Amino acid sequence: MTSRLSRFAVALVATAGATLGVTVANPSPASAAMTICYNTSQAGSYAGTASQAASIWNNATSNLTLSANCGSNLRIYQITGGGSYAVRTSLGNGRVYIDTQQAAQYSPLRIVTHEIGHILGLPDNYNGNCSLLMSGGSAGTSCTNPYPSTAEANRVSNLFAGTRIATERGTDRAGADIFRDSWPSMLTSVS
Repeated sequence: MTSRLSRFAVALVATAGATLGVTVANPSPASAAMTICYNTSQAGSYAGTASQAASIWNNATSNLTLSANCGSNLRIYQITGGGSYAVRTSLGNGRVYIDTQQAAQYSPLRIVTHEIGHILGLPDNYNGNCSLLMSGGSAGTSCTNPYPSTAEANRVSNLFAGTRIATERGTDRAGADIFRDSWPSMLTSVS
């Protein structure tokens, strides 16, 4: 009877995950790694950068894997103007918008990795510290560090281990967390 209940629980989790577009890499209790499928079909010239950013998060965290084009938990878009930003609809799900104008001024890899950090549950931290990925553009245009700090990576790992609940920032009317203004406006020269 216990074996049948265990199989039923695994099937129930797999079905719920599939319905939400989230796959469980290995549903056994020993490994609850979650796969977040990201889609770069609208990322334009930042598709490769998005893959690099996913690799950075995969190497820095446990309990999750970002995998390319296996679904659409995370969609990455290339835009021109309006600033780079992320819209998190739920933990591990949402959209990232990379502004070509900002990416010409700031490190594109840092921008993409930072914005994916929002989808993974991290808030902005405008302290200007280049060693913190989530300090975003406050660290200045010379900062090219695309790596989360140990504390940032551990927080994401904990969120995906189910030990913390994401409660960051306000939400829009549809319940999505919107993270704007991570990157200051393009500098303009004064004549």
